[in-house]
Amino acid sequence: MKLSAILVVSAVVLASLSLSAVEPPPLPLAHSHNDYEHARPLLDALDHGFCSVEADVWLVEGRLLVAHDRWAVKPERTLQSLYLDPLRERIQRHGGAVYRGGPPCLLLIDVKSDAEATYGALREVLLGYTNILTWFTAVSTTTNALTVVLSGNRAVGLLAAETVRYAALDGRLPDLETEVSPHLMPLVSDNWTKVFTWRGQGPFPEAERSKLRAIVRRGHEQGRRLRFWAAPDHPAGWQELRDAGADLLNTDHHAGLREFLLRPPAK
Repeated sequence: MKLSAILVVSAVVLASLSLSAVEPPPLPLAHSHNDYEHARPLLDALDHGFCSVEADVWLVEGRLLVAHDRWAVKPERTLQSLYLDPLRERIQRHGGAVYRGGPPCLLLIDVKSDAEATYGALREVLLGYTNILTWFTAVSTTTNALTVVLSGNRAVGLLAAETVRYAALDGRLPDLETEVSPHLMPLVSDNWTKVFTWRGQGPFPEAERSKLRAIVRRGHEQGRRLRFWAAPDHPAGWQELRDAGADLLNTDHHAGLREFLLRPPAK
């Protein structure tokens, strides 16, 4: 009996060690831009430790289909099958988190079809996943394993009118000049090329560095996270964004960003 108990304990320990060896460390800054274009949507990002993924969604005949362009949609590539179902299964398997003991993760849904109709369909879908989702009221945010944020064509009025929501809004830089609640708009994103002239070659102009840091600081003072798309997608760009305090580093290069984030800081 003692030998059997020892063998059981040993097996559990080995399994735990094996799991910890294969599961990557979570990277809260890592955002998988156009994640669905990778060979294994969601799974490639998770294998690299990403805590944020982005999916473009079209409402087609009542179904939420994932693709960048309307002509590219496929009936089997639904938001549920590619993202919500595997995330729920993983969260349940990992004791209530995407990564065991890790931070909450973000699913950024870029709505490509009509804002109101698409959100109406999405709202009904999200009601089937409330056990894993962050939920919002006008004055509070209750964080769960997965937070859904809507970008693109956003049904701002519909979301703002709801007393309880399972999704929030992705704002734009002009929203930093408004009084919109961070419980409605916890994230602000914008196009780097419309704000900065630096494209990642040569030194970052000091005036633009100061501008970037001021934008991030203003967002943080309002309780919002900051993200830029179309920013230089290489170590020089990532370094400037991280130094400025940006909350998400937008990338199409999983391995490169993972290596950058895990690299010891330069002395």
